[in-house]
Amino acid sequence: MAPMITNPTWIFLVMLLVLLLAPIIFRRLHVPHIIGLILAGVLLGEHGFNVLARDASFELFGQVGIYYIMFLAGLEMDMGSFRRHGRVGVGFGLLTFSVPALLGLLVARFVLHFSVPSSLLLSCILASHTLVTYPIVGRYDLGRHPSVVYSILGTAMATFFALLMLAIVVQNERGGGDGWYWVAFAAKIALYVVVVAYAFPKIGRWFLRRNEDAVTQYIFVLSMVFISAFLAVAVGLEGLLGAFLAGLVLNRVIPHGGPLMTRIEFVGNALFVPWFLIGVGMIIDVGILLNDSHFLLLCGAIIAVATLGKWLPALIMQRLRRLPRADRLMMFGLTNSHAAGALAIVMIGTQPDIQLMDAEVLNSAVILILFSCIVSSLATGRGARMLALRTNELERNRGSYHGKCLTAYAYPQTVNAMTQLSIMIRNPRIADSVMGLAISMDDDPNDSLRTLGQHNLENARKIAAAANVTMSTMSRVASNVASAITHTMKEVDAGEIILGMHETEDGKPAGKLGIVAQSVLATTHREALIVRLLVPLGTLRRIVVAVPFQAEYEVGFYKWLEHLCRIGELTGQPMRFHTLGDTGYYIREYLTEHHPSLIMDVQVEHGFGKLLRRLPLEVDTDQLLVIVTSRAGFISHTPAQGALPAYLAHHFGHHSVILLYPDQYGDPQESLSVFAPNGQSVTQRQLLFEEWLNKIRE
Repeated sequence: MAPMITNPTWIFLVMLLVLLLAPIIFRRLHVPHIIGLILAGVLLGEHGFNVLARDASFELFGQVGIYYIMFLAGLEMDMGSFRRHGRVGVGFGLLTFSVPALLGLLVARFVLHFSVPSSLLLSCILASHTLVTYPIVGRYDLGRHPSVVYSILGTAMATFFALLMLAIVVQNERGGGDGWYWVAFAAKIALYVVVVAYAFPKIGRWFLRRNEDAVTQYIFVLSMVFISAFLAVAVGLEGLLGAFLAGLVLNRVIPHGGPLMTRIEFVGNALFVPWFLIGVGMIIDVGILLNDSHFLLLCGAIIAVATLGKWLPALIMQRLRRLPRADRLMMFGLTNSHAAGALAIVMIGTQPDIQLMDAEVLNSAVILILFSCIVSSLATGRGARMLALRTNELERNRGSYHGKCLTAYAYPQTVNAMTQLSIMIRNPRIADSVMGLAISMDDDPNDSLRTLGQHNLENARKIAAAANVTMSTMSRVASNVASAITHTMKEVDAGEIILGMHETEDGKPAGKLGIVAQSVLATTHREALIVRLLVPLGTLRRIVVAVPFQAEYEVGFYKWLEHLCRIGELTGQPMRFHTLGDTGYYIREYLTEHHPSLIMDVQVEHGFGKLLRRLPLEVDTDQLLVIVTSRAGFISHTPAQGALPAYLAHHFGHHSVILLYPDQYGDPQESLSVFAPNGQSVTQRQLLFEEWLNKIRE
């Protein structure tokens, strides 16, 4: 029977209406939108009302969709969490593969009376799973949670072992291979992993540094995903693993929360992933359950074994790690859904040259996809809500920020990098947390500076909007630039200011702060970041931070530390702190408590001069150097800090650098009047600042 709609225009319109209305309708019914899209596919397909045919477009978009799911899972994984929880995740991966594989093998062989090869193939179907419900995790911003990291690692391992077992079974059915075949197979896999892991990040950094066009960057990233998937298929693996590996290796090149990351998530979640889910629903024939009792028994056995096989590993992991019930629900929900892997395995098993499975097993696998996706959506949604309420990130972070992040733009070539920096360090918990400022002189004869400033602000707004961040802008005409910046900071209650570093006409550091920066530092005690960013932050390989002696006694210590931690988390870059005295202890304590997933190390130096002499030997051009300094007269200030601009111009003329002045409230002479109970000096203003933070938390 021909489908009701065959015109391409009408097909696309129907799909858009489904993508628009299905989530709205099922949200009203308190049903996860993933289930709604699958059920919509059931109704639209040939086994429902036969509105649409599952043609080549569904094959194409569906393949892109499942690659997208795996790619996003790797891309959004926090690499610090990967290292921290990797060993436990590997253990969970072995559990979530071996338990359902063993149960499936026993049931298929001794209950369903399948042959040994067919039993092995069915066990592969039950052991593999797909992160269909991962978008739910993304909506709750739980991608770095340990149970989510365990599940992602478990998915990678279970899918890899299932597809590896599939390759062995298929090869044996097609005539087998000698020992050299399997040696060559293992060598190809190892070579593929090494090539992708080594070459892709270098290629990504090189390309993204030289191309800032949004469309070009997106097409490049998508091309890298499919190149990795193609290479995976070429060595005998599935493209799913290739897409996942591409996400892992490009993780540090694409900053989390940045414009490129937002575009990738938006296109995938708006088009490709829903198209894949609808396509899955279109191959499900629910009516067969009512017409064949033998098929009903077969389908029930497969569903029961598949569900139990994924529930037991989550339960075992919860008991071994003494985790709350929400973590068990999360691990079970993420690892229970069978989709792409199950379809790929059963399709291979029904090929004419193998014939290890019949149509009943194919239909059972499709019904398993529907049932497992429904159960997984409910479990993941409930677990995510419980974890989000338990984490309570709002109260923990509220005291670490204050006011807007104000960025003063002067040159078009710095707009992109400075805007992305402001997006990273902003307070995401308050509205309108990012603001751009452009100032033109009142004696400008033809308003050329004002036109340039408005152009810079428009570009900044577009970059922020691409990252789903609303930026408010202000263009001012003044006779004194520094005074205009200071007045704007007071007017909008800005918590920090980002300024460009003073440069010569040929684009090199001038060796001095510049009149504007000096005046702003002298007239405001808010945090100031004077930056020179030569490459996008996401393409850096490390963040090196130099911290002066007794920096922990400045009132803005934890604030700038939180800002740098956010840069490290969102870019996925490791951080190295060079400290003096006991400062490293406070940094390590804060990061361990609030940012445990960050990859960092703290090195204690002996003298600020020795610290500065060491930095040129350690920091490469593809690293970001942050030097924390201080205004004159405050605790952590030393005379050597006055020469920092000249030092940066001499040693780091080709590096990305940030000169950071922390919050320092009050006059310098008031800053040494109070002593802590242990006898160490602290500032009067620090105590006032702590009281202010406590009031905010209350």
